[in-house]
Amino acid sequence: MRADPRTAPTRRELLKGLAVLLPPALWPAPAAASKPIPSTGENLPLVGLGSWITFNVGNDRIARETCAEVMRAFFEAGGRMIDSSPMYGSSQAVIGQGLARIDRAARVFAADKVWISPGTRGPGQIEESRRLWNVPRFDLLQVHNLLAWEAHLPALFAMKAAGRLRYVGITTSEGRRHREIESIMQSQPIDFVQVSYNLLDRDVEQRILPLARERGIAVIANRPFREGALLRALQPHPLPPWAADIGCDGWAQFALKFVVSHPAVTCAIPATGSVAHVRQNMGAALGRMPDAAMRQRMAAHVEAL
Repeated sequence: MRADPRTAPTRRELLKGLAVLLPPALWPAPAAASKPIPSTGENLPLVGLGSWITFNVGNDRIARETCAEVMRAFFEAGGRMIDSSPMYGSSQAVIGQGLARIDRAARVFAADKVWISPGTRGPGQIEESRRLWNVPRFDLLQVHNLLAWEAHLPALFAMKAAGRLRYVGITTSEGRRHREIESIMQSQPIDFVQVSYNLLDRDVEQRILPLARERGIAVIANRPFREGALLRALQPHPLPPWAADIGCDGWAQFALKFVVSHPAVTCAIPATGSVAHVRQNMGAALGRMPDAAMRQRMAAHVEAL
């Protein structure tokens, strides 16, 4: 006998009932806004989590517990991608310990990097990174700042072909080596490119972002807050009233919505060691996104401050 649709519980009612029965740690994550990875169509939430500086806490037990709680809040808000690098001190080990503590290793989109020369040392570094994360394999491995990329990229493509890796990418930071990035994007079958992009650092709008759309390459935006300097500069100024039109309740969401609303950007990876801040960051994936005209207004407003 079919249920009467007039009396059958709605999805919202089912989720509310489930929340009563399950502890908060097992509640379903909200549906964060996402974009497809061009090479596969897999959806990735717009806001990821970086680990540069903020997760490099050494063996400080309390700081490591705080990082685990940041990750817990990130996943509870619908997040998936966490990004790290061997360059980031203890960050990889902190991520691995945190994932085990909150039991989220199966949910994470694990993005790391190879950063070593000569290229023959890459496999050993990758395996050590995987051991620190304590994941079966990485979803994405990127050649960090193009170090020895000529040797590393073929090795990463071979890992992908063997099923030991899902995606291959390259990275740069602080606007460096853009011409070489463009050349690799044009000549190599990479899935991802990671570049710096924010309200003030917009050079990639000229060539790299259009090229990514043309070539079907996903874009990860790093330094969306200029490592916090952008937000510190904006904090003394009131948020413009029209920011409410796109659901922003603070400068962090304003800055992130500008970045992730670009048609070529797949996700941004702000780094934070604060639970309150990660929740605010994840809020940037909710509500209305700025269109092209609004994006121009946002950039002009910040440049004028």
